[in-house]
Amino acid sequence: MVQRMDSAVYSIGAVARMLGVSVPTLRSWEERYGLISPERSEGGHRLYSRDHVDRLQFVVKQIEEGLSAGDAHRLLEQSMRRQDGALPTQDRAGHPALVLLAERDPFAAELAEYFLRTEGYDVEIALDADSAVAMVVDRRPQVVIVDLLISGGEGLTLCEKLGHRSDVALIAISTLESRDEALTAGAAAFLRKPIDPLQLVSTVKDLSGTSAYLRTRS
Repeated sequence: MVQRMDSAVYSIGAVARMLGVSVPTLRSWEERYGLISPERSEGGHRLYSRDHVDRLQFVVKQIEEGLSAGDAHRLLEQSMRRQDGALPTQDRAGHPALVLLAERDPFAAELAEYFLRTEGYDVEIALDADSAVAMVVDRRPQVVIVDLLISGGEGLTLCEKLGHRSDVALIAISTLESRDEALTAGAAAFLRKPIDPLQLVSTVKDLSGTSAYLRTRS
């Protein structure tokens, strides 16, 4: 089954980096106001959807404009109570970044490459874990998409090797339900195969900082 666009895929650390707020702040808002409640994986990881991120962006924007956190959440609540629950949308078109596809399946890699290049990204493909590590060192991609079954199941080890790098955002993908293991290994997001191309592009834009909202914050 193709993963829905509104699926919860982002770790709390990834969302904190996107928004420029601390992890304790996100936890505090969740506990105090209860408006944005991420899903919990079986292993207890908080997982945020695109809708969660949009609502948190709204809160952060109100705070940056001078409101208290409480008032910002009250505005959010009013917005959520409207019939459509709509928030101001953000143009997510961004400047190209380099994406590395560490993918065991060359056909899946070519398909993902097509959609990412269509959006203006530069893309490199590694079909085994060792090549992926070498390309990260040599090419310094902003985002690495790791198939957890690459090289006979070395994807989690690859995430652990790359997870300490602050200049790389990891997206783990798998046909198996391995999101807890992926997040523990250092992935910023987990997508279940088969992947919706639109969700893949949206996730890459968010984690590479190429959405219009994130560019204005930087």
